[in-house]
Amino acid sequence: MGIAAGGNINRAAQHVEPIGGSAQKYHRPGVINPLAAICAARLMLDFLGETTAAAAIETAVIKSRGKNIRAWRGKMGYATSQVGDLVAAGSGNPA
Repeated sequence: MGIAAGGNINRAAQHVEPIGGSAQKYHRPGVINPLAAICAARLMLDFLGETTAAAAIETAVIKSRGKNIRAWRGKMGYATSQVGDLVAAGSGNPA
């Protein structure tokens, strides 16, 4: 399924989440691509009016995608924590 962030946002309830499906063979640590979860956080911050922080996350994710991270679980070329470190580095903040 790749990476996607989704939101169910209305006045009664707000809910954002990463969308990625499930696959038991990827239950071991370090193989799941965290970009959908990071992008879900960006959606939440944007909804809450924290547009500067949301834009910083979006920019950092775009920069990290330039590092040839493949979207598929277990085949992204990096460990989960390494992808997080790439995003943090793209934001200008140390991991």
